[in-house]
Amino acid sequence: MAQINPYINFNGNAEEAFNFYKSAFGGEFTRVVRFKDLPNPEFPLAKNEEDKIMHIALPIGKNVLMGNDVPEFMGKVNEQENRSKISVSVRSKEEADNLYHRLSAGGKVEMPIGDSPWGSYFAMFRDKYGIEWMIDYDKNDRDK
Repeated sequence: MAQINPYINFNGNAEEAFNFYKSAFGGEFTRVVRFKDLPNPEFPLAKNEEDKIMHIALPIGKNVLMGNDVPEFMGKVNEQENRSKISVSVRSKEEADNLYHRLSAGGKVEMPIGDSPWGSYFAMFRDKYGIEWMIDYDKNDRDK
């Protein structure tokens, strides 16, 4: 079966953001590649971009959250655009609360964690890096 893994872009702070996500979810990075690790003469980078993240991967459950810094020559990522949200399904109310409090710290809450009209325990917010998240716990969903 196919697996979906979110891939998010940053304006030079991917490493900081991924360390933040690692502190929320736990685990270890399976890959960290910097631009200097794979030089490409067709796309020379400024010296100040060599240590930026070309690719980073953090396993979360059966999925992997991945990301990178966008090189300056490619333009900036609009951090306030309406992007797709990353939806996280959890196995307990406690896990939902923990992730909500960790990930929303310093961000902007759209819907605080609580019982939703559709019957799950739910939250929706933008973290301090502009990434949009949904946390969902459904006690009736036994497939988790």
